[in-house]
Amino acid sequence: MSVEASRIDSATCAILGQPDHAGIGWIDLAEIAAAQRRASLRHLGHGHTVLLLPLTHQSIETNDIRLRVAIQGDGPLVLLCHGFPETSHSWQHEMQALAAAGYRAVAPDLRGYGESSRPDASDAYTQLHIVGDLVGLVDALGEKSCVLVGHDWGAVATWNAALMRPDRFRAVAGLSIPYMPRIDQQPTRALKQFAGERLSYILYFQAPDVAEAEIEADVPRLLRAVCHTHSAAGAAQRAAAPPAQPVPRDARWLDTLIDPAPLPAWLTPADLAVCSDAFTGSGFHGPLNWYRAIDRTWELMAPWRNAPVMVPAPFMCGAEDRGLLLYRPAVEALPQTVPLLTTSVLLPGCGHWAQQERPDEVNAALLEFLAVVAPTQRARPA
Repeated sequence: MSVEASRIDSATCAILGQPDHAGIGWIDLAEIAAAQRRASLRHLGHGHTVLLLPLTHQSIETNDIRLRVAIQGDGPLVLLCHGFPETSHSWQHEMQALAAAGYRAVAPDLRGYGESSRPDASDAYTQLHIVGDLVGLVDALGEKSCVLVGHDWGAVATWNAALMRPDRFRAVAGLSIPYMPRIDQQPTRALKQFAGERLSYILYFQAPDVAEAEIEADVPRLLRAVCHTHSAAGAAQRAAAPPAQPVPRDARWLDTLIDPAPLPAWLTPADLAVCSDAFTGSGFHGPLNWYRAIDRTWELMAPWRNAPVMVPAPFMCGAEDRGLLLYRPAVEALPQTVPLLTTSVLLPGCGHWAQQERPDEVNAALLEFLAVVAPTQRARPA
C-alpha cells in the first residue's frame, strides 16, 4: 500500500473533510497538516485504514498526586474521564477521532487507577478530590478551560466538575450516567431501602478488602464478565433467560455476572489484556474507594443541594443499559437539572459501555457538539 494514497473509511473522510466515494475515501497524506505527517496508519480490515496520530503517555503532578495521562493530537483541549472498571484505554476510539479532527485529546487514568497515584484512605476519593485533580490537570496542561467528557464514574466527575467550576469546564458531555443533584438522604441508607433483601453491588463494595479478595482472584474473568453482563449482548441474554429469583443480599458480586463465550464483538482479546494487565498491577482498592467515599461526598456536597449544571451538555446512554432501571427519572429530569442540555440520546442496541460498543455514534455526536462549543480548523500546510 502506498504511503501517499491510502484508503480510509467514510467516517474518517468526514472527520478529515475529504471526499468520500461509495463508502471508501482516498486521501493524499501530503495534504495532511504538518503535525499529522508523523501519523501511522492502522488497518481496520476490509481494506480500510484510519489515520492515527501519535499517542504519548506522561505523568502529571496535580492536586498533590500523580496522574498518568494519554495524549493524542493538538488543538483545543478535550479531557476524557473513564469509569469503573476501566482505564484511559477505554477512550481509544474517541481519542483517534478527536485528534484527527484537530483536538488535543487527553485521557487520564483517574485517581486510584493504573499508574496514577492510589491513596489508601477512602476519604481521599470524594468528588471534591476528583474535581480538584481535573482542575490541576487543566492547569498543568497550560489551559484556562476545556471541554470535559465522562463515562460512568467519569460522568459523575464530569457533571460535578461543571457544577463546581464552570469557569474551567465550559462544556461537558455525559455518557451512561445522567446528572443527579444531591439527594436528601445519605446514599448508602437510600440504597439499603431500595435494595431490600437483594444484593446491591455498591453496598457490597463498602466493606474494605471483601470485594478486593473476590475481584482480584481472577481479574481477566471479572473484567470479561462485567463487560459482557452490562453490554447489550448481556442484556439480551438475561432477557432470554431471566434469573428465577433476585440475587440475595449475602451473595457475591460475581454471582450477578455472566461470563461470556466468546467475548463481545466490541471487546477484543488485546483490549481485554490491556485492561487486565492494568488492574493486575494496580489492584482494585483505589477504584473501589470511589464507592466507599459516596457518603463523605454527600456530606461535602450540601452547598450544591438542588443546584443545576449551567454549561452546555449532551447526554448519551445505551438503550439496553441496565442502569436505566435506577437512573431513568434522572434522565427524564435533565432538561430541568441541566438547563443548557443540547440533546439526550438513547443509543439503540447499546448497553452500558457506550463509547466502546458504539464508538461511531458517540464520535459523531461529540464532534457535532464540539464544533459548536470548541470549534477548530484543522491545520493545513501552507
